[in-house]
Amino acid sequence: MYNNNIVIAIDGHSSCGKSTFAKQIALKLGYIYIDSGAMYRAITLACIQQNLIANGKVNLEQLPNLLQHTEVSFISKTDSTGWITLLNGADVEEEIRTLKVSENVSLVAAIPMVREKMVEQQQQMGKNKGIVMDGRDIGTVVFPNAELKIFMTAQPEIRAQRRLKEMEDKGQKVSFHEVLANILERDRIDQSREASPLRQAPDAIILDNSNLTVSQQMEWVMELIETKLKEIRKG
Repeated sequence: MYNNNIVIAIDGHSSCGKSTFAKQIALKLGYIYIDSGAMYRAITLACIQQNLIANGKVNLEQLPNLLQHTEVSFISKTDSTGWITLLNGADVEEEIRTLKVSENVSLVAAIPMVREKMVEQQQQMGKNKGIVMDGRDIGTVVFPNAELKIFMTAQPEIRAQRRLKEMEDKGQKVSFHEVLANILERDRIDQSREASPLRQAPDAIILDNSNLTVSQQMEWVMELIETKLKEIRKG
C-alpha cells in the first residue's frame, strides 16, 4: 500500500502527544522515527566518553573534532516495537538514558555547532525518505521540503490535564495550576526564542487533538497519507 516513501514532519506545542503520534505513524508505515532528543543524548554521551565535560562546561576547542567523527543513527528493534539509537554504529539506547547524560544534555544541546551538526545528520537521514520526525522546527528548518507537514495543537487546559495525569501516574504531586502555568510558559519560550522558534509552516495541516482519541488521530493521518501518496503517484 505504501510503496512511495515520503518525509513526514510533525511540529506543535508541548504536551500534544507529538512523539507518541509520530512513533505510531512510523511503526504503521514501516518508516524510521528520528528521535531528535535521543540524538542530542548520544552526542552528550560521546562528550562524556571523551572527557569533554567538566565543571558544567563543554570543551569547545575539542568539540568540533568530536562532532566530525561522530554519527548518530537509528535501527528498528527486532520485535518492531520501537527504535535503537546507534552512536558510530554501537547500540547506546540504555547508556543515553542514564542520569549522567540527563544532567548534561541541555548543556550540550544548547551549543550552536551541535545543533547544526544534528540538523545536518537529520537531513542526511531524510534523503532516502521514509522517515517521521517531530519537534518544534521540523517543517520549517530541518525538513522544509517535507511532503507532509502536520502542526499539532490542543487547548492549553487540555494539554495541562494530560500532563498532570502523566505526572500523577509517576507519583509526582503537582497542582493543575502549576502544570498549566508551565505549559503556557513553554509556549511563550518556544514561540519567542531567537533560534528556530515554533511556528506553523505555511503548508502545514493543523491537527487540533483537543477532543480526539489516539485512534481517531491515527485514522485521520492515515487517510491524509494515502491521499498524499496518491497525489505523488499521479505525478
